[in-house]
Amino acid sequence: MSATKAIIFDMDGTMVDNMMVHHKAWQQKLLEMGLELSLEEVKEQIHGVNKEILKRLFGSRYTAEEIVFHAQDKEQRYRTLYKPSLKLIDGLETLLQQSKAAGIRLAVGSAAPVENVDFVLDTLSIRGYFDAVLHAGDVSKGKPDPEIYLRIMERLQLGPAECVVFEDSPTGAEAGVRSGARTIVVTTTHAPEEFGYLNIDRFIRDYTEY
Repeated sequence: MSATKAIIFDMDGTMVDNMMVHHKAWQQKLLEMGLELSLEEVKEQIHGVNKEILKRLFGSRYTAEEIVFHAQDKEQRYRTLYKPSLKLIDGLETLLQQSKAAGIRLAVGSAAPVENVDFVLDTLSIRGYFDAVLHAGDVSKGKPDPEIYLRIMERLQLGPAECVVFEDSPTGAEAGVRSGARTIVVTTTHAPEEFGYLNIDRFIRDYTEY
């Protein structure tokens, strides 16, 4: 940690262990729309930006306005499902406290919509830890493109070698690696062997191991 001046966190699956809730919300939403998928099929097939997912699955069946409605409805469903059990992954709050005390800057770089980022940071009252928070609406290119991490580094006025990225998915980890930062994977959602093509600095189950 001696050379680390900033830690940048992905959010879903990295700060909170919520990916299965997202899968369940998608399963419920798609069933209402006439598409029945198992949770395993949802996990394998549903990834990326909501509007792009819906267009990929349903083609031109829905108007642009309907796509926006269904995308937002899925996220509202997720927040309702997850709120009763919302909590940080074990050890993360301690890491945030210790990092802040040591003068290490903290940031969030999430592919989630702003409503979901606000939901986590404000419900858990942790926004004050972070010097920068970027979400899906702040970038033109989603992960695995490193844009969100490079923008955060620019905002913090730090170089990649001074930053550590925490991620949970192969797509997100690729964005971290491509940004030039050391990248650590939290194995909430994916096994280490799924990252074999990437130069991952370390794998941890939760932040008590860091």
